[in-house]
Amino acid sequence: MRTLVCVLAAGLIGLAVPTAALAQSSTPPASAPTGIGNATVGVGETPGNDENSDGTSAGGSVWEILRSGGVVGLFILLLSVVAVALAVEHMMTIRAKVLMPEGLGEDVRQLLGDGNVAAAEQRCRQQPSFLAFVLSAGLGEVEGGWTAVEKAVEDAVADQSARLFRKIEYLSVIGNIAPMLGLLGTVIGMIFAFREVADTQGAARAADLATGIYLALVTTVEGLIVAIPALGAFAIFRNRVDQLVAETAYAAQHALGPLKRRGRTQRPAAGPAPAGPTPPMPPGLPRGGRG
Repeated sequence: MRTLVCVLAAGLIGLAVPTAALAQSSTPPASAPTGIGNATVGVGETPGNDENSDGTSAGGSVWEILRSGGVVGLFILLLSVVAVALAVEHMMTIRAKVLMPEGLGEDVRQLLGDGNVAAAEQRCRQQPSFLAFVLSAGLGEVEGGWTAVEKAVEDAVADQSARLFRKIEYLSVIGNIAPMLGLLGTVIGMIFAFREVADTQGAARAADLATGIYLALVTTVEGLIVAIPALGAFAIFRNRVDQLVAETAYAAQHALGPLKRRGRTQRPAAGPAPAGPTPPMPPGLPRGGRG
């Protein structure tokens, strides 16, 4: 969680600095769309393609296009920062070396082979992780026999895997919310465009409708740009979690193997059935045979 907060803060700072720099710069030309309903487009002009006297573009930069998305576009940009922060945090934490520290399973297996359960529990506490939590849960049920240990391991694996799936579920949520926000921006842009038509009683020119249509297209593109990578990252991390959960369960079973063998050796061996009294012979039959 601390890593996620740091990455998210860095992303927000990186988003705020260029925005502040743009706010302190000179005011863009009136024909450049800079927000919702506050841009005017001249006859025959295309939004975002104005040129200065030196021939350079005055409103076609990437940041100008992003700013033209208005409030809805700002929310989509914030979602993109959160998605990047989550992806980076998952790349750093959902790894085999983090969930299954190297040497932990072998050390626990060796200690259990020597019959030192307390030392095995102490070894798990030294490296908190997915595998350590599962092993600690199993070791806590040693007195109940191997059946109790196995049940505790299964419950611990299910609990930790659910935590990991809930952790990566936020990427799926962002992937579903971003296009909906883009659709919201599209509807708002079309409302502005048709309002111009209504205000002019159908005499609106194409330039009068450009601002609303531009907003609609920009927010739609922003929503798709955020949603597609977020859903792709969610699928990748979901498959990784499935693989690591299976590997952790196998590693836990292997490490706790000495407990299973010890339970078998302590089980009393089945002896011969006790001899009961000899049933009486039916009357009329001699003891030597049928007669």
